[in-house]
Amino acid sequence: MRVLGIETSCDETGVAIFDTGTGRGLVADALYSQIAMHAEYGGVVPELASRDHTRRLLPLIQQVLDDAGLSRGELDAIAYTAGPGLVGALMVGASTAHGMARALDIPVLGVHHMEGHLLAPMLEDAPPGFPFVALLVSGGHTQLVEVRGLGRYRLLGESVDDAAGEAFDKAAKMLGLAYPGGPQVARLAEQGDPGRLRFPRPMTDRPGLDFSFSGLKTHTLTAIRQLERADELDDQARADVARAFEEAVVDTLVIKCRRALDQTGLKRLVVAGGVSANVRLRERLERECTKRDARAYYPRGRFCTDNGAMIAYVGAQRLLAGERDETGIMKAVPRWPMDTLREP
Repeated sequence: MRVLGIETSCDETGVAIFDTGTGRGLVADALYSQIAMHAEYGGVVPELASRDHTRRLLPLIQQVLDDAGLSRGELDAIAYTAGPGLVGALMVGASTAHGMARALDIPVLGVHHMEGHLLAPMLEDAPPGFPFVALLVSGGHTQLVEVRGLGRYRLLGESVDDAAGEAFDKAAKMLGLAYPGGPQVARLAEQGDPGRLRFPRPMTDRPGLDFSFSGLKTHTLTAIRQLERADELDDQARADVARAFEEAVVDTLVIKCRRALDQTGLKRLVVAGGVSANVRLRERLERECTKRDARAYYPRGRFCTDNGAMIAYVGAQRLLAGERDETGIMKAVPRWPMDTLREP
């Protein structure tokens, strides 16, 4: 089965083809990022995002078909991101997928964006086996999930306010850094003195696996204002704040992952979503897994952020199991709890 995957949940237009037959797997993928457009505004502008998806999606689909050496008539099914995400952006992918599927008389299925991130490491040469604990950490979500199989998910903990990636973006803005903030903060943190400042590790002083990053955001703003009042907010001080912030986020995520592995008794940890590309986070998680005779799995760099490949893969697995969208009914679900997903 050759499945075309379409991702348009936020500020990246992703398209890919996944072939379940003959061991081909991921045949082709392409991505267009809107970062440069949104950077001018310091964050994603939903209306601009939707319009840009409309401009980019059909040319990207043709590019991927050309790269794969396929015609549209050789596609067997289409999968698209149905949510969560920006409703206008989701509608671009949903309407395109349904229109193509109707014209080609092939099945179509809307899939969950975070399930795509959850299973993105399955695209690698050495994918994890089930069961495993997954840390989904991105601009919109921070969750720990116990994964027993496709659709067999148990939410262990999640952020009660800001997601980790969102906190990175806000810290970056406080420090006068460009959007998106995560890579900018991490780069600046490399120049920081780890001993000058120490920020709190939120919700690690109590049991449980939930996260909270809004207090850390407030603490960061307070630290910056104190340095400003003392006329000490120079380039080195900004780097020191970035280092303290990054270490606080990383420590918090690592502590919660350690608890999740201990609580479930599992030996595999999947880390996915945009923040999973953070080098310091990966280094710390590797050390923790080594101590527990466990192993951490990550998607390759370009599949950490939003992409069409993860949607094509998840769609292919669920389509093979017989799932379909009801005829003519498009799905665009801005808020879609992952624990509502079911085993196909």
